[in-house]
Amino acid sequence: MSLDKREFLMKKKEKIALGGGPDRIRKQHGSGKMTARERLLHLFDEGTFVEVDAFIKNRCTNFGMDKLDLEGESVVTGYGQIEGRVVYAFSQDFTITGGALGEMHARKIVKAMDSAAKVGAPIVGLNDSGGARIQEAVDALSGYGDIFYRNAIYSGVIPQVSAIMGPCAGGAVYSPALTDFIFMVDKTSQMFITGPQVIKTVTGEIVSAEDLGGAMTHNRVSGNVHFIADQEQECLNDIRRLLQFLPSNSLEKAPTYTVQNDLNRPIDELDSVIPDNPNKPYDILDVIIPIVDNGDFMQYQPYFATNLITGFARINGKSVGIVANQPNVMAGCLDMNAGDKASRFIRTCDAFNIPLLTFVDVPGFLPGTTQEYGGIIRHGAKILYAYSEATVPKVTLITRKAYGGAYVAMCSKSLGADMVYAWPTAEVAVMGSEGAVNIIFKNEITRAEDPQATKARILEEYAAEFATPYKAAERGFVDDVIDPHTSRQRIIDAFNMLDGKREKRPAKKHGNIPL
Repeated sequence: MSLDKREFLMKKKEKIALGGGPDRIRKQHGSGKMTARERLLHLFDEGTFVEVDAFIKNRCTNFGMDKLDLEGESVVTGYGQIEGRVVYAFSQDFTITGGALGEMHARKIVKAMDSAAKVGAPIVGLNDSGGARIQEAVDALSGYGDIFYRNAIYSGVIPQVSAIMGPCAGGAVYSPALTDFIFMVDKTSQMFITGPQVIKTVTGEIVSAEDLGGAMTHNRVSGNVHFIADQEQECLNDIRRLLQFLPSNSLEKAPTYTVQNDLNRPIDELDSVIPDNPNKPYDILDVIIPIVDNGDFMQYQPYFATNLITGFARINGKSVGIVANQPNVMAGCLDMNAGDKASRFIRTCDAFNIPLLTFVDVPGFLPGTTQEYGGIIRHGAKILYAYSEATVPKVTLITRKAYGGAYVAMCSKSLGADMVYAWPTAEVAVMGSEGAVNIIFKNEITRAEDPQATKARILEEYAAEFATPYKAAERGFVDDVIDPHTSRQRIIDAFNMLDGKREKRPAKKHGNIPL
């Protein structure tokens, strides 16, 4: 090859690498954001990222688009390694036409998605775009459709991760919404269907872009987003961390890591974590953190439906998905948002062969007209459906209250739990002792000479007999009542035993979850 041709190639690649040019790169940095390529270099293991389709250009001739030199079509695509495993990614370049999506921009993303699915690798999308390229009209809209279609078709096949690194508006929000995990960066990223100006024009409401679609809004209020980071580097590091808990595709298991903790270590603090007063709250994280390897627990949606804890951890070096009632919030009751949060997480774990560990302390579903009118029946049914549908190993530990339909919903034996353990403090019953006594012994109490003393005596006797895990154990709904300090070793033993679990469901096109 002649020197001239090599120099031409080098200069062309240097120009492509500059994106929208030095001025726009400085503006990007000035707004606290990295460039598209800087993000990819931070995301991937050093020196492993390989760019694909760098020379692609748009074919639009309308409105002078053919005269613009849009290097790389405002998106960088390619593959590399994260912790030594192949991952595909695309990163929208806001320095070129605001990262707007056109026909060829979409084609680059689609090609990356198809390639990821073909080799069975996760795909990460770093979104920073003003939306569809208006000049390309229906070609741009069709490009979005092509992406949405693949988001849906590859759902449950390969992990799909989205990071919102800047604006994401209109139809552009639906691709992230179709992926498995969404990250946002606080104060520099927004998502919304219609922006503040449109809302003001149509409804008269005045709202800032941050309040309408900022990272905390979607993490705490809407529940659209699963993770939040203060800085872009932190967000990219969190994506790397998340992928370590996941397999590369649905045919594999998540990677196993060397265990630093003693497998059989007793956890003495668990013997005293449950308060003597059954109505006193405690933090379920005080149970989870000591049990998982190295106390490493990555919470999923930590700011949404905080009455339910979900997240990823390792036990004996292997990934598990954890679902737990949080007695510190609403006494751990299940509500509409908890139904959405739990069912989504359970189905994600099941899709990617991640065993489920459930901690139960639930007094029931949250009562009230707001919940009933909002469809708590439907939302609660999602949990029942998700646990019943899941075929991964399922281990349940009841720490205290397990009442009524909420007990059934929290991965009871009836919903297919493979092993159910209970602490001696567990109460497995239709309802709490006082409520049951008021119903069953109503006549006896009202006719007694001293109703208060009679009720107290009956309540004490009833609680001693029925507010325990032993009636459920007698009927096989609890496999064993265990000392709290042995919980870690018993859970490890259960998952080891279940490692070869194989379970099939009836042949069908797909189920019909109550959405």
